[in-house]
Amino acid sequence: MAYAFAQFVLIIWLPVVLAMFLVLRPRQAVVWSILIGWLMLPMTGFTLPGLPDYTKMSATCLGILLGAALFDPNTLLRFRPRWADLPFVVFCLCPFLSSLTNGLGAYDGVSASLRQVVTWGLPYLVGRAYFSTADGIRELARGLVIGGLLYVPLCLYEIRMSPQLHTMIYGFHQHSFSQSFRMGGWRPTVFMQHGLMVGLWMCMTALIAIWLWRTGALRGLWGFPMSMLASLLAIVAILCKSTGAWLLLALGLITLLVPNRYVRIGFMLLLVSTPTAYYALRLPQIVSADTVISMVRPFFNDHRVESLRTRVVNEDRLSEHALNRPVLGWGGWGRNRVKNEQGRDITITDGYWIIIFGVNGLVGLGAFTLAFSYPGYVVLRKIPPEAWHHDWVPAFVGLTTVVLLFQIDCILNAMINPVYTLILGSLTGVAGIIRPATRTT
Repeated sequence: MAYAFAQFVLIIWLPVVLAMFLVLRPRQAVVWSILIGWLMLPMTGFTLPGLPDYTKMSATCLGILLGAALFDPNTLLRFRPRWADLPFVVFCLCPFLSSLTNGLGAYDGVSASLRQVVTWGLPYLVGRAYFSTADGIRELARGLVIGGLLYVPLCLYEIRMSPQLHTMIYGFHQHSFSQSFRMGGWRPTVFMQHGLMVGLWMCMTALIAIWLWRTGALRGLWGFPMSMLASLLAIVAILCKSTGAWLLLALGLITLLVPNRYVRIGFMLLLVSTPTAYYALRLPQIVSADTVISMVRPFFNDHRVESLRTRVVNEDRLSEHALNRPVLGWGGWGRNRVKNEQGRDITITDGYWIIIFGVNGLVGLGAFTLAFSYPGYVVLRKIPPEAWHHDWVPAFVGLTTVVLLFQIDCILNAMINPVYTLILGSLTGVAGIIRPATRTT
């Protein structure tokens, strides 16, 4: 019974999304469907025979595409793929090739690719279709700020009372409750997978709010000045008690706010290159787990160091196993994991990058990295720092920073938030209208 109400909510959500297309402008319907669907619906789903799991984000994206087909067909008809979409297409289709090369069969490959398309491809397509214009990316940046503000009272409640909202409304806790107490207080989970996901969400919404405030791209919301709202988001982000998210927020603020153009370029280059550099050094173990631990030990307490040690030691085991099938990986069914002689799984997979490499090999990891790095290349190549404050460019640069930081977070965590994928779709589309000769238009 605990899951029955949650599943009922997921079932009725799809027609609710359709109803939004009847009462709101199409782009507004998309924004509110994404925000309410991802931020408020339960962290559960149910299996459909032969199809990917029906979850809150698959319901939302399917509802949006169906609503667009019924009430806004011109948007879908105007959509044109670009060469820049190719890495993401490869990432979504790579599971099919991985299944074939591992002898798992075409049916397994189609099923695996379909799961990838629903999890990653649909949010990307929604972003490409609805937010690939200057006005679209401005509205998306504004929507991200609103999404953070919607979580402020919910986070504050759980910081004070402990993570209870998901249990109170849907009847079950979505993750291990033991991981909710950190640094002498509660870390909110609200309606997301984990407190780490909430921490990153609040830090990224605080980052974009501060950036839009400082550039004057967004003056305020609902009669409140942007300075107040950005400060509120920053305070709640800190109270979420996620060390990694704090560091990413600080890195983003340095990239965007330091006035020196060379510092901005250097840090943007750092954001773009960090994942690739990490993979290149860690896969062949040029930098060992012990070296990583010795580098970070002076800056963190013993608990954080041991947590990191667990991650990197398991990375070494998983990467050694994955290198036996480096091109297209081991495919699904847990074949990417390491087992002992008794067949017991002896590894922990924390970082999403090592999951991709183990399952889909260098092809999958390369496609993922290229897709998420592409907006950063566009900023470095086409938009000089002097233009970061002009017109709609703050939204593009700010959201680019967000997806680059999310990609860095995927080194340590596997917290898949489809909103970042939707943002990537928007950025990839908008990148096509940016010309170096007209850098601020």
